[in-house]
Amino acid sequence: MIRYCRRCVMPETKPDIFFDDNWICSACRHFEQREEVDWEARYNELLQVLDRYRSSDGSNYDCIVPCSGGKDSTYQVLRMLELGMNPLCVTATTDKLTAIGRRNIENIKNLGVDYLEMSTNPVVRRRINRLALTEVGDISWPEHVAIFTVPVRIAVQLGIRLIVWGENSQNEYGGPATAADDSALTRRWLEEFGGLLGLRVSDLLGQEEIESRHLIQYTYPSDVELANVGVTGIFLGYFLPWDGWANALVSQAHGLETYSRVVEGSLVNYENLDNAQTGIHDYFKFLKYGFGRATDLACMHIRRGRFRREDAINLVRMHEGRFPWTYLGVALEEILDDIGMSLEEFRQVCDRFTNRKLFVQDRHGELVRDEHGDLTKVNYDNVPG
Repeated sequence: MIRYCRRCVMPETKPDIFFDDNWICSACRHFEQREEVDWEARYNELLQVLDRYRSSDGSNYDCIVPCSGGKDSTYQVLRMLELGMNPLCVTATTDKLTAIGRRNIENIKNLGVDYLEMSTNPVVRRRINRLALTEVGDISWPEHVAIFTVPVRIAVQLGIRLIVWGENSQNEYGGPATAADDSALTRRWLEEFGGLLGLRVSDLLGQEEIESRHLIQYTYPSDVELANVGVTGIFLGYFLPWDGWANALVSQAHGLETYSRVVEGSLVNYENLDNAQTGIHDYFKFLKYGFGRATDLACMHIRRGRFRREDAINLVRMHEGRFPWTYLGVALEEILDDIGMSLEEFRQVCDRFTNRKLFVQDRHGELVRDEHGDLTKVNYDNVPG
């Protein structure tokens, strides 16, 4: 039996989530606290921070903005330009960049910024994709690591002291209060919440002929290197009331391209458009914890008063947990072929990471699938219907 937040639809199976005596989740409680925030004071604080790190003579960039090309990074760039900053946009290229993802990256460039793309060795990365999928159930592990290491490495190398990140996911999705209150990204945050799933970069050494020279871009700078330059990072979502949908609207008005329909496994058409592997990543989240991206989105919209809880439940059941035959129109077989994995091998990996307590099984203990290969979740508690 899965229990859910009585305000949104977040299940108790989410790692790092907490529920109070009324069974309201920590993410909902964190969102409540936004009403007490003096956002004008936060904005003024942001202006002071930016002035502190702005290049006095224009001889270097004022900050780095890590960019995927999506709605949030487009919004981050727009805000920095609006505030008179001279940002260097840095992309750690995704594992399987889509055509729409490429067009959105080019759109950011055309906003009027210098842009640096770091593409890690694709041969090695595909090996890591396969290793991470089979060992921790996350095909996107190398991308999640590089998102946080590459911009920091560039900052150290170019002597750029400020990195402007977007949201603090522990605040939006729920997590320990100390992390939810963070306004700066630190090495500790990366290690605990940056998506490593217990797999360290050093664990890859010796596997699939991977050597230390292959892992340079996945390695976080040392504390000494960071201190020598004085690199720090801020979450823009600490200073501005973060809202993915509003970010999408602003970004679309400045050329962001959205998908032609609701993205597979999602509820919207405006996010996670850059990497064709994301469908697999989100599906494994569903297998492990019984919820996926549709639940995350539904919860965020419930908290902002856009969804009734009953509507959210119906939409999540409609869109979430489908076997990832396609993502953004890219066939599963194409994605698996890139990492040298057959469909049958993929199914076996899926089964190995499926939390059987969360899904219906037959009397022989085998997972029950419908004609599309989709699983059925166990009975719900405190979720109407």
